[in-house]
Amino acid sequence: MTSAPASLRSDIRRGALLMVASALLFASMATMVSLAARELPNAPIVFFRHFIMLVLLLPWLVRQGRRALETDDFAGHLVRGLAGVAAVACFFYAIARLPLADAVLLNQSMPLFIPLVERAWLGERIPARLWGVLGLGFAGLLLILRPGSGVFQPAALVGLASAVLASIAQVGIRRLTRSEPVTRIVFYFGLMGSVVSLPLALLGWTPPSAETWAILLLMGVFATVGQLTLTRAYVHAPAARVGPFLYAGPVFAGLLDWLVWGRMPDALFVAGAVVVIAAVTLALQLRGAPRLPLPTA
Repeated sequence: MTSAPASLRSDIRRGALLMVASALLFASMATMVSLAARELPNAPIVFFRHFIMLVLLLPWLVRQGRRALETDDFAGHLVRGLAGVAAVACFFYAIARLPLADAVLLNQSMPLFIPLVERAWLGERIPARLWGVLGLGFAGLLLILRPGSGVFQPAALVGLASAVLASIAQVGIRRLTRSEPVTRIVFYFGLMGSVVSLPLALLGWTPPSAETWAILLLMGVFATVGQLTLTRAYVHAPAARVGPFLYAGPVFAGLLDWLVWGRMPDALFVAGAVVVIAAVTLALQLRGAPRLPLPTA
């Protein structure tokens, strides 16, 4: 079998590194969410996650002008935005009720769903070699989940729902990148998320302390940079190729659990982390196949 061109291998490697960086940023964001949830209900936190992103992107909009928001695929932005804000709401709900590593792990199980969504939506072939990497990553997830420890409680099921919804959103990003610049995709996500979550945020509003305002600001910064990084990753490679690298998220969350709350990872978590890292290493060594053309509809 012939090797993939060096430029294509470079694109996949770049996409993988960007995905790992986004996993770290989102794990940091999750830490801020957990801290903010000590004082605020879920809806205001979801709102500020999107609104702060919107504010941080306003300089880009002012610099580019109104033409920067002109799009021929508003429906794509709408599907991606609605699926994304629903995923965020479920994820934040789980963060407030589960250990950080468990909540992030459930959310980051989305690569198990991405190839199926990508196949159904975009018609992309699932590379045969990817199944082995996904299987290895899933084995690592099982070790970290510690079957029988009560993970299938309602909050955990909501966390798993966030993964399903996020997989739809991430494949939507991949579809949008065929015609839309990264910053426009993220801006519309922030706009739609702010509009959708504002009514519930007002109903559950509680004035936060100065410390919580600072935490919310950090959450917004981590979310914005993480979203830009993740979206850029999908510019370089299909979701089915770089999706497995999101498995780094639970590893980062476990480290933050230890640093912030002093929760030491147990032996099963460490074993799972080793398996996940092995899966990431193997995926890096895969030679990418040429991308399939994306459908116009």
